[in-house]
Amino acid sequence: MNPDRSWMYNRNNPGRAGMIPEFAEGVTRFINHAMTLDDFLNSRLIRCPCVNCENVRYHTTETVAMHLMMNGFKTGYTVWTSHGEVESDTMFNNFVVGESSRSTEHNYFQGSRMSYMINDAFGMHSNFEQGENVEEAPNEKANIFYEQLRDCSSPLFNGSQHSKLSVTVRLLSIKSDNNISQGAMDSMIELMKELVDPNVEIPDSYYKANALVSKLGLSSIRIDCYEKGCMLYFKEDVNLESCKFCSHPRYKIDSTGKKLVINAMHYLPLIPRLKRLYASNSSAPHMRWHRENRRPSGVMCHPSDGEAWKHFDRTYPDFAAEPRNVRLGLCADGFTPFSVGATPYSCWPVFITPYNLPPEMCMTSPYIFLNCVIPGPSNPKSKIDVYLQPLIDELKLLWSEGVETWDISRKQNFNMRATLMWTINDFPAYGMLSRWMTAGKLTCPYCMEDTKSFTLKHGRKNSWFDCHRRFLPRDHEFRRKKYAFKKNKTERDGPPPILTGDDIWERVQNFPKVTEEPSYKFDGYGVAHNWTKQSIFWELPYCKDNLLRHNLDVMHIEKNYFDNLFNTVMDVTGKTKDNVKARLDLPEHCRRLELHLQESANNKLLKPKASYSFTMEHKRNL
Repeated sequence: MNPDRSWMYNRNNPGRAGMIPEFAEGVTRFINHAMTLDDFLNSRLIRCPCVNCENVRYHTTETVAMHLMMNGFKTGYTVWTSHGEVESDTMFNNFVVGESSRSTEHNYFQGSRMSYMINDAFGMHSNFEQGENVEEAPNEKANIFYEQLRDCSSPLFNGSQHSKLSVTVRLLSIKSDNNISQGAMDSMIELMKELVDPNVEIPDSYYKANALVSKLGLSSIRIDCYEKGCMLYFKEDVNLESCKFCSHPRYKIDSTGKKLVINAMHYLPLIPRLKRLYASNSSAPHMRWHRENRRPSGVMCHPSDGEAWKHFDRTYPDFAAEPRNVRLGLCADGFTPFSVGATPYSCWPVFITPYNLPPEMCMTSPYIFLNCVIPGPSNPKSKIDVYLQPLIDELKLLWSEGVETWDISRKQNFNMRATLMWTINDFPAYGMLSRWMTAGKLTCPYCMEDTKSFTLKHGRKNSWFDCHRRFLPRDHEFRRKKYAFKKNKTERDGPPPILTGDDIWERVQNFPKVTEEPSYKFDGYGVAHNWTKQSIFWELPYCKDNLLRHNLDVMHIEKNYFDNLFNTVMDVTGKTKDNVKARLDLPEHCRRLELHLQESANNKLLKPKASYSFTMEHKRNL
C-alpha cells in the first residue's frame, strides 16, 4: 500500500488564505528525498514535478521548492516514479507527516538508500512488509534478497539507526579510506563487540564483513599474470606454473616455503554491472533514452545522433531492434598512485561506460565502470592486449548470445546484448590499443604510409608542417601559395583515401596477436607501415563494421596544445617551441626572413623577436 499523500493536492487554505503548513512540510520532505538520488548527487539538480515542468526540466532544489509552492504538483503524481519510486514501493510507509525532525529524516533516507542498494543487487523491489503481489515464486537468489533486506531494515537494537549491513559497509569504507590493515580492522571489530550488548549483530571479522557485502553480487576476480606482461594464467593456462613464452616462474618461495604470486591483475566482470543498470529504477528507464528521444536531422547532442551509431544500426538491424541492447565505450590510461619522490610505479585502469543514457547521465561517475587494473610497475605498452582477454571474452558472449536480464522498469526479462562502439584515449594509448604505433614518421593512423611528414635537421623531430593543404578543396587559394607555407611549393595532391574496416582487416588479418607471439616484429616497421600486432579488438565480429574504432580524448589534446601555445606566445625560456633549433630549421623550409637567426658583431647568433611573442610590456599589461 502506498503512503497517503493527499497533502500534495491540498496546497492553500480556503479562499487562498495562505498555504497549508502540511503542504510546506511535505515539499521539504520531497526535496530531502530527491537529494538522495543519483541525479542530484551527480549534477546538483533534480527533476521538477510541478504543473509546468512535469518532471521534464531539471532545476536547483531552491527553484523546485519555489515552483511547487507557487504551482503545485503535477496531476496524479502520488507515487514519485521519476524520483526513484515504483508503483508498489512501500519504503516510505513509515514516513508519517509531521512525525520526524530533520535529523530523523536524514537518517531515514540514509536507510532508504541502503534499501535501494539491496534492491539493485537482486533486481527487484519487494512489498516485503506485506509479502503480497509477488509475481513469481521466490528462487534462491530472491531468498537471499529477503535475508539481506531483513538485515537492512532491522535495527541493531531498539532506537538504533543502523543495521548489520549499514555498519558493515561503513566499516569497509573506513578501512579503504584510511588504508587500515586487515589485522587492525579485526581488532577494531573485536573492540566494538566488547563495547555493545552480545545480542547486537556485528560481523566477527573483516573476512565475514567482506563476505556479507559480497552477496550484493558485484565481485572482482584476481588473475595471476607474468610481471612483464607475456601472459595471464587464465582459462586453459590457469594451472601453469611458469610463463609459456619465457619460462619465468609464476611464484616465488618465501622463507617458510610458501608460494607467493609474483604479479596479479584485478578484473571486475562487466556483465553483472550492465545487468545492475536494469535492476535499478534510477537507471533502467533511461537505458532506452537513445531510442525514445530522437533529435531532428542535423542536430547532435548525443553519440546516437552521429553517423557511426546510425551506420551500426543499419548494418545490424536485429541488434538495433532492441533499444535496451547496450552500446559501450572503453578508455584506458596510466597513472602514478604514489608520490613523485617514491620509486617509479604506474598502473593502468581500464574503464567501460554505456552510451544508452541521456547526456546528463552519460559519462558521469556512477556510470563509468572500472573494468580492470593492469598492474605496474611500468607501462604495458604493446602487451596491453594480454590484460584485455577477460573483457573480450565477455564482449563476445554479450554479442553472440546475450544474457537474460531483469528490466525493473518494464517488469520483464529480456536477452541483453552489448557492443563495444569505440575506444577513447590519448594518442600514446591510441597506438597501444589500435596496434598502429603512434611514433615516428608514420604516426598518423589515417595517412599511414601516404604521409608527407619529414624530419627536422636541427630539431631532430618529425614534423607534419604543411601536411594539411592536401585536405583543402581542389580550388582553394591556399593550394597555390608558394611562400605562405612551405617555400616554393604548391599543393596538387588530394587527401589519402580513408580505409574502411574491411580494408584494414585485410592488412592485419595475417598478423599474429600479442597473446600468441609477444616478441614478434614485422619487416618494414617504421618504413612501410607502423603495425606492431593484430589488435585484440579484431576478435569482436563487428569490429570491422565500426566506423570509429578508436577516438582521441580531446581533454589531453587541448591541454597539451594550450601549454605549447601559451609557452610559445609568452616566450617561456626552456618551454617555448620557438627555440634556436627551430630557427635554424626555418630557412630550409619557410620563407620567413624576419625570423631567421642573425649574426652579431661578436659572432653570436641572435634570435629576432617574433610578432606572436609577448614583450615584457605586453606581459605586464596582461
